Amino acid sequence: MTRRALITGITGQDGSYLAELLLNKGYEVHGIIRRASTFNTTRIDHLYVDPHTPGARLFLHFGDLVDGARLITLLSRIAPDEVYNLAAQSHVRVSFDEPEYTADTAGLGTVRLLEAVRHLDLNCRFYQASSSEMFGSSPPPQNEDTPFHPRSPYGVSKLFSYWTARNYREAYGLFTVNGILFNHESPRRGETFVTRKITRAVARIHAGLDRHLYLGNVDVVRDWGYAPEYVEGMWRMMHADAPDDYVLATGFGCSVREFLALAFAHVGLDWEEYVRFDDRYLRPTEIDAVIGNSSKAQSELGWKAQVLAPELTKIMVAADIRALELGGTPCIDRPTLPGWGVESR
Repeated sequence: MTRRALITGITGQDGSYLAELLLNKGYEVHGIIRRASTFNTTRIDHLYVDPHTPGARLFLHFGDLVDGARLITLLSRIAPDEVYNLAAQSHVRVSFDEPEYTADTAGLGTVRLLEAVRHLDLNCRFYQASSSEMFGSSPPPQNEDTPFHPRSPYGVSKLFSYWTARNYREAYGLFTVNGILFNHESPRRGETFVTRKITRAVARIHAGLDRHLYLGNVDVVRDWGYAPEYVEGMWRMMHADAPDDYVLATGFGCSVREFLALAFAHVGLDWEEYVRFDDRYLRPTEIDAVIGNSSKAQSELGWKAQVLAPELTKIMVAADIRALELGGTPCIDRPTLPGWGVESR
């Protein structure tokens, strides 16, 4: 029997890779997208054809995590076997400017979705996208037992959702899992996130289109992995014998300064000649270092990160250079797959 999955945030980096993974595994995939005056489906455009094509297995529905009634309607109609909640206002710096909206989507949105699952009595498994930002100022390495100390409205909102998912597991017996993912990047990363901002700037500077890149704190340390590997970890969590919470990380720290050096080195440039400081990119409260310990995921799920920062920067810089050459955006870094469709209802 074909399994049916619902993905919130399907148009994002993780959502697009997860949709590809599930379709390759034979799933029927449904995604929720927000209605807007312009389309924001660039990352998944290659995945669907005419919705009336026989055998189409990708379907999109208008909805929003702030609209609980609509979520109930959609979940009742779709009746998914698996729900992956990836949607949120996910930019940490922006969360300081829009704390209420961040809390409404990243925090209360999870409550609305789980309440829909509970009230409809759906027999489904639920994945909650948690974040290393929940650890905040707790010293690395961080694992599933590390105390939480978030340092941003985004981190606080994600921590709310983390405990909500655990509470619904313990109170109502739902199969809910938390994937505590450390930073994971790809050519599909949004252009305002620091890694993609860097690799895109490298491509443009190398092509003579820009002269400088403006950044804030370059001394913070992050654990950067490759997004396609991390969505595989999500799927493995959902297919464990029992629901639990897992850290996914590479286990290696890399500062923004080191990431800059790696990225610029791929085109033979010295980053210090091109990068300028701009205090507008500083956060009111900063996290000095997050480095994850994913030994639990390795032992229980058989998951281990393979792509580390040096290879990651090479992948991303090459994609941004190619995008400039083609005059487009490097969102599509896997082949088009036939026989999928889209519908809005």
